[in-house]
This record gives sequence, structure tokens and C-alpha cells, in this order.
Amino acid sequence: MTKLKWGMIGGGEGSQIGPAHRLGSQADGLFSFEAGALDVDAAKGRAYAQSLGIAADRAYGDWKEMLAGERGRDDKVDLVTVATPNNTHFEITKSFLEAGFHVLCEKPMTMTVEEGEEIVRVAKASGKTCAVNYCYSAYPMVRQMKAMVAAGELGAIRTVVANFSHGHHAAGDDADNPRVRWRYDPAQAGVSGQMADCGIHALHMASFITGDEVEKLSADFASTVKGRVLEDDAMVNFRTMKGTVGRLWTSTIALGRQHGLDIAIYGEKGGMRWASEQPNQIIYNRLGARTEIIEKGEAGLSEDAQRMSRVAIAHPEGFPLAVANIYVDLAAKIRGEGKGNLPTAEDGLRSMAAVFAAVDSASKDGAWVDARPPMFR
Repeated sequence: MTKLKWGMIGGGEGSQIGPAHRLGSQADGLFSFEAGALDVDAAKGRAYAQSLGIAADRAYGDWKEMLAGERGRDDKVDLVTVATPNNTHFEITKSFLEAGFHVLCEKPMTMTVEEGEEIVRVAKASGKTCAVNYCYSAYPMVRQMKAMVAAGELGAIRTVVANFSHGHHAAGDDADNPRVRWRYDPAQAGVSGQMADCGIHALHMASFITGDEVEKLSADFASTVKGRVLEDDAMVNFRTMKGTVGRLWTSTIALGRQHGLDIAIYGEKGGMRWASEQPNQIIYNRLGARTEIIEKGEAGLSEDAQRMSRVAIAHPEGFPLAVANIYVDLAAKIRGEGKGNLPTAEDGLRSMAAVFAAVDSASKDGAWVDARPPMFR
């Protein structure tokens, strides 16, 4: 099978997310890394791209140069990954979609709801795929949870409890750390800090597993570290279109928690829990029965959970291969094979609408507000 051609914008040397994308895109031999504009410093970006094996004429100084260079090539890249700061996602993603490229954008997809709606429209008009890197939805056992809910094994879903809380930004003297500072700066992060950074992963997970969407929410935000403009702790109550009760906590100041992404789904016939720090297992309880542990790699899992697994039972695969699973689904979508549960621009838009709704609610002492994008109401 001929490899698809892949290019990346951002994610340069020292980036937190860049290595995960490079590892993930290459894990299954589906993409070849052909082009990149990897750093805001043009010379540094070109040098780093070439050190990774990219040809000199495709090691670009910035995304506009990459767009101009690639769109005229017979061997142009099929897919572009956008892994730049939040405030650049919209312009880059829109430009590449309009030029006929498939795009994988880091979250949040845009800075505003209006921008998100525009990306949805542009993606539809272009006929190209716009995916958003909600990579936690691509863990095999998360796919198993989704399949179990869809099959009715838990019955009607009553409550979802999700959180994404860690303590890595708890230090008050960390204000000048550039990897921390931008997350609480409205000019770079937008209207929200922790909710837009991590909370939307947990919120997307709730919708992804249940096959439901958030309709309204009530939020409480707090900035607990002096000098931070945006929130570092948030509690969000929500209701879905089907009436499920949702609870979400997200925080950066929860000392003692490390990664802290976990989710519990409770239905009329059973409940189940999954945590990213123990990604191989689902803790499952059927009404009136003993607690069960469902293991990645065991017999009887859903087709999607099996398809997303690469190594035998008891061997963890982890975050880079969850990112790789996004690329597996992307390759299938680009080739028209129709497999997968790819997070799309619509998911990115719903997340941004929920962020703005949470900001609005928090400013109104937790008033309930509509969390749906205007175009989906």
C-alpha cells in the first residue's frame, strides 16, 4: 500500500506535542513525513526539519511558505497537522482546507465559536477532512466503552462523571515559565485557560462514549494562583440532548494528581470507569453482579477496540499510540475506506461552544446557559 504524504506545522524541537505526532503518524507505516514548517524561528525550523529527514526544499520557514510550496507540487502532502499556538489554528486550518488539503488540527480548533462554524462550512465545501486531535478517544478501551454503550449493555445512561485534573501548574512562582504562562494569557489561549486546554478533552470524551451531545451547562471558574487572568480550576455541570446528567471537574492545581483524565459512565443496568493512567482496563459493574475488569487484548472485545490494539494483552500502548490511532482513522477516511470514529470539525466546534458557554455561565454565578453552537440549534 502506497504511503500517504504528511506535513506538519509547529511541533518543533522542544515541543510537548510534536514528538507524539511524529511517532503517531509513523507507527503503522501509513504516512511518510515529507514537509514541515516546524518553528516560529524560520532558520531553526528549517534546520530541525532537515535533521528529521525532510528535503531542504520542503523544510519551510513558515506555514504560508509551506502552503505556497506544497499546493503547486504534483507530490504535495495529503495531510497537514496543525500543532501551533491556539490563536493561529483558525487561519492555518482554513487556508489549507481551502487549498485542498486534509487537516488534523490540535485542540482547541479555533479561538471563537464563529471561527469554528466557519471551519465546519469550509471543510464541507472543500470536501476535505478536518479532524481535531481528541486523541484520548482513540485509546482501545475507550472505543470499547463506546461500543458497550451503543450496544445497550449499560441501558439508558443516567450520569457521566468526567475529570481532567493535575497539579503541574500549582507553583505560584511558575508565572514566568513560557510553557505555563501562555495557557493563562487571553491573547494566546483565548477566553479560557484550563477548560479550553484540558476540560474539553473530558467533555468530548463524555459525548464520544455516550453518543450524545451537551445541550446546556452551568459553570464555576476560579483563578487560584495570583496573577493568572484565566481560570486554573473549573467545575461544570451539564445536561445532554438525551437528558443525561453530567459532572466535570478540571484543574491544574490539584497537587498529587499527575495526568488525571478519567471518566465514569452510569446507566440503568450497569456502570463502568476508565482512567488514562491505567488505560488497559475498564472497571465494569453490572446491576446485581460482582465487579469485573475488562482487559485490553482479551477475547470478545468490540471490532473497534481490537482494531486499535497492536500488542498482546497486559502490554500497555499509551499516549503516542493513541495519537497513532487518530492517524489510522485519518488514513482510512482519506482513502475512502469509511472505518473509524474520527473526531471532526463538528466536534471541535461543539467544544468551543461549550467553552464559551462555560465562560458565560461562570460570569453569571453559574447560571444555566445553552452550550450548543448556533448553527446546531
